Amino acid sequence: MSKTPTLRKHPEGARPLSPALLARIFHQPSVLYFKGVAETLSVRECSRRLNVASSAVSRQITQLEEALDMTLFQRDGKRLRLTEAGEILHRHVCRISAPIEAAVSELDMLRGLKTGSVRIATSETVGLMVLPKLLAEFSELYPTIHLDVSVMSSLDVVKSLAEEHIDIGFAFVTEPPTQVQMTTSHEVTVGVAMRSDHPLASLPEIRLADCFSYPVAIGKPGLTIRDAIEPLLETYALLNKPILEAGSNAMLMELTLIGHHVAILTSFGAFDRAQRENTIFRPLVDEDLPPHHFGLMVRLASNLHFAPAIFHSFATKKMEALTKTRL
Repeated sequence: MSKTPTLRKHPEGARPLSPALLARIFHQPSVLYFKGVAETLSVRECSRRLNVASSAVSRQITQLEEALDMTLFQRDGKRLRLTEAGEILHRHVCRISAPIEAAVSELDMLRGLKTGSVRIATSETVGLMVLPKLLAEFSELYPTIHLDVSVMSSLDVVKSLAEEHIDIGFAFVTEPPTQVQMTTSHEVTVGVAMRSDHPLASLPEIRLADCFSYPVAIGKPGLTIRDAIEPLLETYALLNKPILEAGSNAMLMELTLIGHHVAILTSFGAFDRAQRENTIFRPLVDEDLPPHHFGLMVRLASNLHFAPAIFHSFATKKMEALTKTRL
């Protein structure tokens, strides 16, 4: 593992990699250890999961890098990250190992066991307000299935799916992504959250420009809620006015509870708090507001097997029921 992101320099006359060499490499334990380190970005965590010594993991990674004559990991402070060569190898290792993992799951199911793992990524709003209950119910039904959940921006959810780092994603989009397949898609309402005693609440209809008569909190660029309202912000030059920008939908909602700000959110993001707190959510009636969709996503042309397929089927039914009350 190197501190530089560059590949190793090949000596003069070095031979290109051969299929026979790669075949031998892909049947060695070093590939298993490489996959573990690539997914955790930590030798220690990989050794813990595989129940082997950290020194054994490091030794196998070094042997793999020497066999390929390429650097696979770059050390970035206390963390590791994949080099370009590491990214390529990891992508193909995942494709090769997927049938084996599916076979293990199928054999376990033949024995009456439901095992396996599901890699899930979700946007903050869904991760905080919707998924905990869904995950708890799933784990109660399938206690032997391992769930690995990451919270990230919707853009990163789509990227992680496209790069095959996860199996299933929950995210908001303003335009249908081309790299992934939305197996369920629901249009969500974009509106404004505020305390019930806020002056804006007395208006019969609310447009985005109305909100800027008061202190406004909006999402930072990169959040999909910001993407949804950006055209209107530019059209009406609303960004010339003082605003509060936050990179968290949860923070936007907390600001409304204090009462000084109104926040631009989706019905999904405001629903739970508006039900429990002294806040309300009102839809924006701007006709030129672009559509905003919530979706359950998988990789394009993905063929989910066993544990991911079981979770996807369960999540689809649950999300269909939830969205009827939230959108």
